[in-house]
Amino acid sequence: QVQLVESGGGSVQAGGSLRLSCAAYGYTFSSYCMGWFRQAPGKEREGVATIDIDDSTRYADSVKGRFTISKDNAKNTLYLQMNSLKPEDTAMYYCAADYRTRATMSPRDFNYWGQGTQVTVSS
Repeated sequence: QVQLVESGGGSVQAGGSLRLSCAAYGYTFSSYCMGWFRQAPGKEREGVATIDIDDSTRYADSVKGRFTISKDNAKNTLYLQMNSLKPEDTAMYYCAADYRTRATMSPRDFNYWGQGTQVTVSS
């Protein structure tokens, strides 16, 4: 059974940094695409960054140059390094996985989800 557990969220001031982690259980981590998504109150869930099984990555335009997605197959863990945080980055952040070779930025293409971790950025 696929299980994803996020951690690392919190409250920071604008310009600060956070590192999110997602521990994966119950499947062959290296065979699944992974992604980070976020959802702010009253808004739809959106793709932040995704990573393929060959470590190819893609980012939302709003986070390019500030966020970095990575994974450690030996530790079955996905990461999201977030720098230069802005108040508009405030949201619940979710880790997601799907059994495919190449990821998309659409939440509809991911079948497995964590419970989320809250990120709050104050100005």
